[in-house]
Amino acid sequence: MRVLTGIQASGKLHLGNYFGAMKQMIELQESNELFTFIANYHSLTSSKDPALLKQYTQEAAIDYLSLGIDPKKTTFWVQSDVPEVLELYWILSKYTPMGLLERAHSYKDKVAKGISPNHALFSYPVLMAADILLYDSELVPVGKDQIQHIEITRDIAIKFNNEHGEIFTLPEYKVDDAIATIPGLDGEKMSKSYGNTIDIFMEEKALQNRVNKIVTSSTPLGEPLKFEGCNLYAITSLFLNNENKKELQARYKSGKEGYGHLKKYLKELIWDEFEVARAKREHYLAHPQEVEAILQEGAAKVRIIAKEKLKVIKDAVGLR
Repeated sequence: MRVLTGIQASGKLHLGNYFGAMKQMIELQESNELFTFIANYHSLTSSKDPALLKQYTQEAAIDYLSLGIDPKKTTFWVQSDVPEVLELYWILSKYTPMGLLERAHSYKDKVAKGISPNHALFSYPVLMAADILLYDSELVPVGKDQIQHIEITRDIAIKFNNEHGEIFTLPEYKVDDAIATIPGLDGEKMSKSYGNTIDIFMEEKALQNRVNKIVTSSTPLGEPLKFEGCNLYAITSLFLNNENKKELQARYKSGKEGYGHLKKYLKELIWDEFEVARAKREHYLAHPQEVEAILQEGAAKVRIIAKEKLKVIKDAVGLR
């Protein structure tokens, strides 16, 4: 099965990126044809500094590889190295009713959070549809908040197919219900846009300071803590199996530990989880030419697919 997924080059990777998408990617590459790209075109919706966007793109590539994306199993590239996706984006715009985009929750949520509205942000789902449809993607792992975008992709593809024949594959989405939305420091969805993230590759002291900022109740030390609805518990649970979750629940109920102890425990879990990834990251930082070669090889592979697919699409709509 062909699986496609991507992530914006908009800053350092955080736990929401990892548990919401990357962990699934790493697992999926073992038994599927995995296509993974760095969505730097999408990042233009929020980027204001060209140099910083280039830096973030390089860092995202290094972080992906460090965390377990294997270029021998996964086709890995940068979105802007395959410009055919923008041609398809424009063609699909004709088949996208305005009302479909006006109902998009993500756009409304981002504007409500203070992000400046613009056409790129508004038409984001159309570019996402082009990313998916250009490669005949069959499965797209997403967070719960992105399900609507897959539904929009399917609506656009169906409208196109109804007019021109069965040209596009209709994708399905995959959501891990247990971790559909990863909470941030404040309990809202973990997102760079909201400033509530815990970055994966922080220095140890900085990591502890960041974890200490997780919002908790004011229950004093010596009294039992409630794990239900606790933001700290929700984040910590991401690293635990069922048995360890029960042990953590018992610690909450015992009244012998305060949130300070539990935050130190979470920091240790995060630090241990990414020990191997930190070592791999040091290697790639010292050998950027290896990273660039991997990205170029991936782009060359998918451009063959993109060009062939786009030729069929352009012929269907009457473009030379």
